[in-house]
Amino acid sequence: MRHAVIMLAAVSCLSVFAHGQTADELVNKNIQAKGGIEKIKAIKSVRITGKLNGGGGFTAATMQENQRPNLVRETFSLQGMTAVTAYDGATGWQIQPFGGHKDPEFMGEDDLKDLLLDADFDGPLVDYKEKGNTVEFLGHDVVDGDDALRLKVTLKDGDIVYYYLDPDTYLEIRKEVQEFVRGSVRESVMEMGSYKPVAGVMYPFSISQGSKANPAAQTTSVEKMEVNVNINPADFAVPAALKTEEKKSGLVGIH
Repeated sequence: MRHAVIMLAAVSCLSVFAHGQTADELVNKNIQAKGGIEKIKAIKSVRITGKLNGGGGFTAATMQENQRPNLVRETFSLQGMTAVTAYDGATGWQIQPFGGHKDPEFMGEDDLKDLLLDADFDGPLVDYKEKGNTVEFLGHDVVDGDDALRLKVTLKDGDIVYYYLDPDTYLEIRKEVQEFVRGSVRESVMEMGSYKPVAGVMYPFSISQGSKANPAAQTTSVEKMEVNVNINPADFAVPAALKTEEKKSGLVGIH
């Protein structure tokens, strides 16, 4: 009985501690855990190369390049073909040879949602108020049997990202995304681990992604992380051939 009373008291203290923290405090602790805002803002570009292991047993080469403030290019190479998705700060475009589309084309608004999340150089938590996002602390939760602190981020466009922070390190260990597409909800889950410092900033070197039922459907192992690298601006830009096609047809890219 005495043991039960002690346990109840401990749980109560934990609950009080949890609710005593605010969303802003946790966001600040997360930023500090990553290296601090000065070191984060000192990074102007990032190039990440890795290997993606899919559920079907295939392995693909991946690369993601980001440049401030919101430029991104992602490639996926398999069996001699390379898929490209990119955002130049205003327009999203892609090349999807695996779907039989070898020529560049503009991305639709629905497909662009994921890419815009990746284009946010520092992520939705850094400068969240200036970005028009709101953050709420929802208390403790459990991720793979371990305790986690849960934050709800409502983006400016209404989509929602749930972040799960390690209560010891305050780094993200899980992210759940809810995107609202034409009246329906599209959900995805990402789990992050194996953090290592690069230029004083902590980055995950293991990233799994999938559905809630199978969050580890695809796992990317980062092989090389480079920061403040020179990236050709043309790599993000809409290809000239696509611009020419746009002028001829009178189409307007997604902004």
